[in-house]
Amino acid sequence: MKKPLSHTKVTVKLRKSQYKEEWYLIVEAYPVVSAGNKVERIVESVNRSITTPIWDKSSTTRSSGYKPKRDINGIIMCRSTLDQESCIYADNVRKLRQHEYDSQSLYTDKESEIAAQNERSEQDFIEYFKKITYTRHPNASKSIIINWERVGVLLGLFTEGKPMPFSTINVKLLEELKMYMLTAPQGGKKGGTVSQNTASTYFSIVKAGLKQAFIDEYLTVDVSEKVKNIPTKESRREVLTIEEVNKLANTPCSNNVLRRASFFSILTGLRHCDIQELKWGQIVRHNDSWRINFDQEKTDGVEYTPISDQAYEMCGERRDPDRLVFEGLMNPSWINRPVKKWIEAAGITKHITFHCFRHSYATLQLTNGTDIFTVSKMLGHTNVKTTQIYAKVVDAKKEQAAKAITIENLDKNKPEE
Repeated sequence: MKKPLSHTKVTVKLRKSQYKEEWYLIVEAYPVVSAGNKVERIVESVNRSITTPIWDKSSTTRSSGYKPKRDINGIIMCRSTLDQESCIYADNVRKLRQHEYDSQSLYTDKESEIAAQNERSEQDFIEYFKKITYTRHPNASKSIIINWERVGVLLGLFTEGKPMPFSTINVKLLEELKMYMLTAPQGGKKGGTVSQNTASTYFSIVKAGLKQAFIDEYLTVDVSEKVKNIPTKESRREVLTIEEVNKLANTPCSNNVLRRASFFSILTGLRHCDIQELKWGQIVRHNDSWRINFDQEKTDGVEYTPISDQAYEMCGERRDPDRLVFEGLMNPSWINRPVKKWIEAAGITKHITFHCFRHSYATLQLTNGTDIFTVSKMLGHTNVKTTQIYAKVVDAKKEQAAKAITIENLDKNKPEE
């Protein structure tokens, strides 16, 4: 806490008698801040006087007198033993007063900090959370901001529109919030409740907000560490086999931009958001091959990705560098309707969304022998563990393939041992 003035200092001084050659010992404290923030100088007599002080001729006062000499402990030095004892007594009074002022200062600082902490603890976590949604993620992708905004809405629903003071946040409340997240309603026009994996994501965001509140000293205890996350379920990821991709290629699509973007995703593994924002200036020729230089929206990282000639052909006729490659590509909220019709027309019964084209790229690469670390880099994953989910899909297909060949009557007519 910032102090208005420097620390109070208590000093033993001499005051000259007007009537005889003697000096009164006084204890002076300065600066002392009163209750009304008025700065004062407090002078206290110790009821002792001396007549034999030793003067320091090298140090003068503003009144052209000399200052008294002091020993190594700051005690005024006298020629008389009796006077010296009086000076020691005065210094003991000084020590007592200094200790009182020091204790008062420390107590005041602690009291002020407690008051400030109490004030912070009564503020609303929900309002704080909504504020840091943007300040904590200045360069975050739209998907991250959308999730944080949705959690802010759910916090308000959880409290039925009432504030959530920091002082009320404890393990019991967070366990109740965890249960609420597992049955939270979906946003927008969607009905039903969120999936367990979505609930896990939302609760992790709440914990991230609480962690930041602890760092910002709104909480005195890192309560986020005391509550476990909602466990995630391994979700089923639908992918296309190469046979199904070929079937889709032989099936007409009513939207040419959608068709080109879909196969571009299958051939490159790029997300919809990256494809939608891709500009011609980002596609360059390098070492007799094509590559894309771009900023991944989800991970906010600078990446370059080599692409095949076939993927480049899906881009269409080259245009000005600032033009979008896939102009007119629909937003995520609308694109899966025509994708579904196209998939059904190809005779594919799987539930395929546009994002499944990215999953298909990963599994096709792994199936064809590309190592998982390379695939992870191509997908722009920051952690290879994220890529391992696709390896599990490939392993499952290998197990199916191992059981696909069955020879009838193999046990019959075998030679005797």
